[in-house]
Amino acid sequence: MFKSIKERTWSFRDDTFAGITVSLAMIPEVVAFAFVAQIDPLVALSGAFIIGLITAIFGGRPGLISGAAGAVAVIFVAMIAQGHEKGMLMDTPIDNMGYYYLLGAVILMGCFQIGAGLLKLGKFVRLIPHPVMMGFVNGLAIVIFIAQVKMFSHKELSVSEEGVKSYLNIPMQGSELYLMLGLVGLTMAIIWLLPKLTKKIPAALTAILVTTAIVIFGGLDVTTVGSYIIEGGGEGLKGEFPTPNKELWQNLPINLDTFMFILPYAFLAASVGLIESLMTMNLVDELTETRGNGNRECVAQGAGNVVSGLFGGTGGCGMIGQTVININAGGRGRLSGIVMAVTLLSFILFTDKYIEQVPIAALIGVMFMMVIETFAWSSFRILKKIPMSDAFVLIIVSVVTVLFDLAIAVFVGVIISALVFAWENAKKIRARKRMKEDGTKIYEIWGPLFFGSITAFNEKFDVKGDPEKVEIDFVESRVSDHSAFEAILNLVKKYEAVGKTVHLKHLSQDCKDLLYKADAKFNEIIVEDVDDPRYHLAEDPERFTKGLAEYNVLDK
Repeated sequence: MFKSIKERTWSFRDDTFAGITVSLAMIPEVVAFAFVAQIDPLVALSGAFIIGLITAIFGGRPGLISGAAGAVAVIFVAMIAQGHEKGMLMDTPIDNMGYYYLLGAVILMGCFQIGAGLLKLGKFVRLIPHPVMMGFVNGLAIVIFIAQVKMFSHKELSVSEEGVKSYLNIPMQGSELYLMLGLVGLTMAIIWLLPKLTKKIPAALTAILVTTAIVIFGGLDVTTVGSYIIEGGGEGLKGEFPTPNKELWQNLPINLDTFMFILPYAFLAASVGLIESLMTMNLVDELTETRGNGNRECVAQGAGNVVSGLFGGTGGCGMIGQTVININAGGRGRLSGIVMAVTLLSFILFTDKYIEQVPIAALIGVMFMMVIETFAWSSFRILKKIPMSDAFVLIIVSVVTVLFDLAIAVFVGVIISALVFAWENAKKIRARKRMKEDGTKIYEIWGPLFFGSITAFNEKFDVKGDPEKVEIDFVESRVSDHSAFEAILNLVKKYEAVGKTVHLKHLSQDCKDLLYKADAKFNEIIVEDVDDPRYHLAEDPERFTKGLAEYNVLDK
């Protein structure tokens, strides 16, 4: 499915057109997230510009698009509401205090992410198994699809008896719904058919322009970007070039209470933002068959959020939907992200009236095609071919992503995969037993020795029935953790308690060091002088070729 994507290379023209296309698709989604977080759409758009620009220039993954993402916006909803309440309870009440707490949290969020990059924590994304990745992609595609379906409705302001304002979604009906579906279908058809005729014209951008022209010149009464913003309580796309927010330092109390209030939200947002960004980076790596720099991306994401907070913008992270649109449109280099950010700013500053005329249907059509491209349809085919545990992880990650949150889904998937891995390896411990001519019994241990395999390891030995001399050979086993070390120590003590002698051979150097520190007795029972090429191979994997050759010669 992604063969044509992998074959593309960096192109100035493709990057430029891809960046413009993504900027158009960015606006309605960012505005929608702004409504979810109950903040001014311009705050979210400014954040999208700043974060998108900084990560495009300094990030570790060319082609990755970042902006004000919903996964981060949702985290700040409760904090903003509580912040408003705290502002009204101050000695001098401050309106919109939740907004200033938001900026403080975004700055702290960025600091956490920079720290993660400097500590090189980005490499841990490699621990995410492929089933988790596929489940994440499928779940996110479903989430994006559901979000677009919700656009087939009107927002109407509702005021309760207590004066609380809220927006109700009224589903479209009749001719309005049919017209919306027709425009969405037209947009999808253009995106699907145009590449079959020529690949020199960007399909998504062309579809948006054609659909917009039909709506404008046909005088069709449909929901546009401008009417969508106004329905949600906004005032349209009118803004100024982002500048440092001086009111932040005038209104935000710099004290321990503020720090403790924003700390949990900032940490959670930083974690979710990095997970989504690094997962998106991994997806781009697979699509383009190249490799990004996770630690550099962490630092860039953090710097983008810090600057965004200082300039009055909201927080953000990598956006998989816009990234896939960018990749599908041919965006490969940093230029695509830079063009996206600059174009987004240009739309806000100079072409707000024009961009407001773009029908929502055109953008929904683009997103629907992106969903089709993003969803890993091959997962249906391989479910019966992969291990049941992997299939379960794939499905559960998809479900949790839809029902809860991306970060929770990834954590759940990784934990389940790790437990399955530990359980499977715990069953691989083996002990081959043989006797020497002098009556010494040898236990050759095979398989990893760690916390999960200790019980099976202990069951291999017959302390009471063994002869007086016992050797335990670890040449085909690796002692992996402290639990394994304790198991060896306890086993030796059991043999000594019944007056039997134990010698340990082929222990790894780290385990020998621990045993020597634990009891001087081990200086006598650990055999250091070992003439066996397999042991040196286990100790130093770089000697694989030489060690294997020596072993083959000896074996002959």
